[in-house]
Amino acid sequence: MSNPYEVLGVKQGASQEEIKKAYYKLVKKYHPDRFQENPLYDLAEQKLAEINEAYDYLTKNSNSSNSVGSNGWNNKSNSSDFYNKVRMNISSGNIVLAEQMLDETDARNAEWFYLKGIIFMKKGWYDQAYSNIQNAVNMDPSNFEYKEALNKMNMSNNSFRGNAAGRGYGAGPDLCTCCQCYCCSELCCDCLGGGC
Repeated sequence: MSNPYEVLGVKQGASQEEIKKAYYKLVKKYHPDRFQENPLYDLAEQKLAEINEAYDYLTKNSNSSNSVGSNGWNNKSNSSDFYNKVRMNISSGNIVLAEQMLDETDARNAEWFYLKGIIFMKKGWYDQAYSNIQNAVNMDPSNFEYKEALNKMNMSNNSFRGNAAGRGYGAGPDLCTCCQCYCCSELCCDCLGGGC
């Protein structure tokens, strides 16, 4: 592993607050979501992994590694307690805090992706929601909650497409039907003494 202080761009012996500040700044800069459909995506992913490794090392090997995060939750606490707090924030409508909590943790397990997908759904970002929930299902295919959410999204998507096609969006009459209508109107007009 590279020197973790150099990776985060802080001086050796930096405080936990300085380390955390540098870490979040780098995560925002190199997060792969910023590089979607970009040739730098893989490089950003590698850089973020290096940043996470350096941050983990410095926080776990510090005297104050059990410090409480800025949101009042302990980053090293029981993960089920952590995710329950995220869920409580989502259900109470505090999406910003829920998302901030998820973004500040290093764990990227199936539940993290599921909850991130729910947050995107609440924000109206359906593509990102679908992608994250699909990721959660891929990571934990036996979880009923994740599969149910994905199925509901699929049904909603299919329903939307079906309704749109029925209202003239997307699926319209084919070329044969158009020709038949034109020929029929031409004959009707000729029979009535006019021309089309």
